[in-house]
Amino acid sequence: MQTVIVTGGAQGIGRVTTQYLLTHGYQVAIWENDTEALKDFSETLQGTNAQAQVIPCDITSEIAIKDAVRETLDRFGQINHLVNNAAVMVEKPLDRFSLDDWNTVISTNLTGPFLCAKYTAPHLAEQHGSIVNLCSTRAFQSEPDTFAYSASKGGIFALTHSLAISLGPDVRVNCISPGWIDVSALKKKGKAHKEALRPEDHAQHPVGRVGQADDIARMVLFLIYDANSFITGQNFTIDGGMTRKMIYVP
Repeated sequence: MQTVIVTGGAQGIGRVTTQYLLTHGYQVAIWENDTEALKDFSETLQGTNAQAQVIPCDITSEIAIKDAVRETLDRFGQINHLVNNAAVMVEKPLDRFSLDDWNTVISTNLTGPFLCAKYTAPHLAEQHGSIVNLCSTRAFQSEPDTFAYSASKGGIFALTHSLAISLGPDVRVNCISPGWIDVSALKKKGKAHKEALRPEDHAQHPVGRVGQADDIARMVLFLIYDANSFITGQNFTIDGGMTRKMIYVP
């Protein structure tokens, strides 16, 4: 049975991805820094036979990542795939966007995935495994006041093809760029609140709806599947066609 690490795997896209992996025959190590989210997700696993391990891990800490790798190997004996999902966003006007804000976002969204790749790579290579990085359509277009988040995701896009060339042929590396994915009801209990989406929210997508976390989880499953071993260094935009739509004000 293959082992997958999912960072930030206790809520949002990470949570649904973890659930998909578990129901498709994978063992999953959930690396999560939010203690409330960890507690909530751990409760959902109680009484099940899920092959899951919940590991508190701050991916901005090199020591924490080394410890999480060791714990994962102690439990499952191997690491086949890494899903770099954990991320944070800070939205503020530029004159109020502090260096601490910048460093918080970059260290979590870009340095963290780099460190996770660095310390799992030898184990992934042993299994001819893969890395899936969660990028974003914000790497290529922006709303106002998302400086660090957009920059971090642009970095993930570049880090992906750099890792693919550096770690191949033993490890494949790809990234997924989600568009608007509604995860409002998939957060920890203290913040989960189903957002009321409007018809116009759905209508601005060529497919006619806002995205769901399942849409991303299915692409993760596709990319880690061994039979898709000819795919590496690529970015897959999952946005309902939104970034292909030309917008003119009538």
